Amino acid sequence: MEQSLLEKLQVITPEEQKLLENKGSVEKSLYTSENRFVVDRNKMLEKGKLIDIRTHTRFVHFPKHSHNYIEIIYMCSGSTTHIINNETKVILEKGDLLFLNQNATQEILPAGKEDIAVNFIVMPEFFDVAFEVVEEENVVRDFFVGALQKEKQGMDYIHFRVADILPIQNLVENMIWSLVNKQSNKQNINKMTMGLLIVQLSNYIDRIEHTNPKQNNQKMTFSILQYVEENYKEGTLSELAQLLHCDVYWLSKEIKKLTGYKYTELVQKKRLNQAGYLLKNTSLSVMDIGMAVGYENMSYFHKLFQKEYKMTPRHYRIESK
Repeated sequence: MEQSLLEKLQVITPEEQKLLENKGSVEKSLYTSENRFVVDRNKMLEKGKLIDIRTHTRFVHFPKHSHNYIEIIYMCSGSTTHIINNETKVILEKGDLLFLNQNATQEILPAGKEDIAVNFIVMPEFFDVAFEVVEEENVVRDFFVGALQKEKQGMDYIHFRVADILPIQNLVENMIWSLVNKQSNKQNINKMTMGLLIVQLSNYIDRIEHTNPKQNNQKMTFSILQYVEENYKEGTLSELAQLLHCDVYWLSKEIKKLTGYKYTELVQKKRLNQAGYLLKNTSLSVMDIGMAVGYENMSYFHKLFQKEYKMTPRHYRIESK
């Protein structure tokens, strides 16, 4: 991180100075008005804002809490230790990213002076525009869509070890810089930057950190979805089983258990999503699009498309324009 920016983030806040002087505990009223410790976006964000940042409060054990917004934590220097959902220890090192959805609980062990973490406070509406930049379905985009759901489903958090991936580091630092320096038009700039960040992260599924059996299921899910995304035209369940070193019959049942869909249903969903994207954004003929996404039988392609979108491919193209 650029040194002058890091120096701004290292400044001891009034809250931290009070903690150093009195050796007290976290002042809950700064974060919430509820009895339960749910960090409130109304306390963290100015009215009308969709995104902002604050440095993590050091020198104190931050007790178990949740958030009524999406929190993204970026480790600028040093490290911090987080306990997620009472059981999983996540250690963030310099350059790591941690995404927490609204259902996750978090506890943070005391951080020292050089342990600088930035918390992005993000309203769900902010991602709506970011996702418009990322029109194509991808694995990480799907995770963030799930993270916006108020009902508990999918993964509660995702931890990326991407300190050595320069484009990701630059994108995160650009957002921090624009928010710290109150750059004009920063909200639109950061919406675009967030979209680019999601695109970049989707290329580094292998950098997701997993530490327990429950997370291994999450890793398996990512591997399955990534394979479908990259091989939806010609991939097979047998090939996927070979890549994952497992039995085909077992994998078939596991896919249904983990995703709620059969393998063929996942492939069909991806093919039709891609067909919709091509109809909307290219001038290719309907026949060429059907073949491009893996269908040789055009009447079958039309039948599936109409079932999914409640209209023909031609009508979908007209409606999109």
